[in-house]
Amino acid sequence: MTLSFDGKVAIITGAGGGLGRSHALELARRGAYVVVNDLGGSVDGVGGDDSAAQKVVDEIKAAGGEAVANHDSVATPEGGKAIVQTALDTWDKVDIVINNAGILRDTSFAKMTPEQLNPVLDVHLKGAFYVTQPAFVQMKEQGFGRIVNTASGAGIFGNFGQTNYGAAKMGLVGFTNVLAQEGAKYNIKANAIAPVAATRMTEGLLGPLADKLGPEYITPVAVYLAHESCEVTGEIYSCGGGRVARIFVGVTPGIVDDELSVEMMGERLAEIRAEDGYEIPTSMNEEMGIAIKAMS
Repeated sequence: MTLSFDGKVAIITGAGGGLGRSHALELARRGAYVVVNDLGGSVDGVGGDDSAAQKVVDEIKAAGGEAVANHDSVATPEGGKAIVQTALDTWDKVDIVINNAGILRDTSFAKMTPEQLNPVLDVHLKGAFYVTQPAFVQMKEQGFGRIVNTASGAGIFGNFGQTNYGAAKMGLVGFTNVLAQEGAKYNIKANAIAPVAATRMTEGLLGPLADKLGPEYITPVAVYLAHESCEVTGEIYSCGGGRVARIFVGVTPGIVDDELSVEMMGERLAEIRAEDGYEIPTSMNEEMGIAIKAMS
């Protein structure tokens, strides 16, 4: 069965190229009305160019779809509100938010400056907050919403030279987890993707693999997670080159000892780290329940 988005309104940030453009084109092809947001800046977040978003809008309209361009920055509360207001002014609602906007300012941790740290946090992490919050309010009122956040293996697993980017991306995992809980009773689902893709931000890093890692392999995952039939929430999906896998945080059985000491930590560390019998809590309270059960 073809999954349709007829009548759904989607906001996609950073949609002037790469993954965001691919997501926008596919959603529009399936009937969604799309707000194509892009500041049009460079990879490191400098400058701006209104034509980036407009070109994608023109592509969508040429194919018979409906879209509107937005050039506000996600990195401020005012910009986030303006992006959502564009959707409300044009189509009176917001059903889907895909937080995709991003920049890179890589360097080793010892050399990182505030000028390399703050803008990356502002765009990736705070930008998702600023865009999603006004949309989330609207989603609660209408009793429906789908949120897809773009995380990264650089945050979940680590990557040299990207403490700023990695911290922001792992922050989005926590953001996703809490949104999944707060949105549950309003039929708002929130999930994250961790893409492996060849885009403007990753060119030069992937070598010959780049040809197999186009955005077209990421978009099916993001678009499915944005569909009303998707029932999973609070999950992370690694995707790239046709491969899709779930990433999760688990808790080992560990140990319980009333006489726990510094020395015992060293002596029983292998037992604490052993992965057999791990559990996957879906909330802090559930993890606390696992701990209480073990202690009792």
